[in-house]
Amino acid sequence: MSIQDNLLAVKQQIQNRALLVAVSKTKPNEDVMEAYEAGQRVFGENKVQELTTKYETLPKDIEWHMIGHLQSNKVKYIAPFVSLIHGVDSEKLLRTINKEGKKNSRKIPCLLQLHIAEEESKFGFSEDELMSLLSKELLDELCHIEICGVMGMATYTDDEQQIKKEFHSLKELYNRLKKSIFSESSEFKEISMGMSGDYLIAIEEGSTMVRVGSSIFGARNYH
Repeated sequence: MSIQDNLLAVKQQIQNRALLVAVSKTKPNEDVMEAYEAGQRVFGENKVQELTTKYETLPKDIEWHMIGHLQSNKVKYIAPFVSLIHGVDSEKLLRTINKEGKKNSRKIPCLLQLHIAEEESKFGFSEDELMSLLSKELLDELCHIEICGVMGMATYTDDEQQIKKEFHSLKELYNRLKKSIFSESSEFKEISMGMSGDYLIAIEEGSTMVRVGSSIFGARNYH
């Protein structure tokens, strides 16, 4: 099947229940253009250098999402144009994004990454860390960031019940944050969860945004 066929099949399964972020990491520009020509406009990358190169060489109406772990010293390269940063997982990163947003005279949209998996390797805040970090003072200070919601990654497992449970816990956590810290925020409305292997479970559990790569583009090309 072509990239276009794959894309249409994924969209048919999602049926507008969540925004589709087509994960184009490691894929050449021709592959991105094939998806673009089939109507896809939101793409996700996990490496800053690849993201900036693609931004410079591909159509300007593409919305680029940074979905990988982002180091503070690389924020400046994507700050002028990035549409959404999915993996904000430290106070230092929040402050750096805010600083770069100010330099670029824009509010940079971000998602707070929460640790929901049992695996140690996944990045993200715990609920306690987040609740103690997000004081009103800090949020007032971060005036060049738009916190749009949360992001999480489930454990890499075949156990669908476990995946379901982890996604459910992220939705519950989102609800608690929405009721408490973000009750006044109309921007705080996104739950980014679900990838090629589990996006349908994620949508059932309340995801508003899924990050799908291999189901559209095929297996990853390792450079």
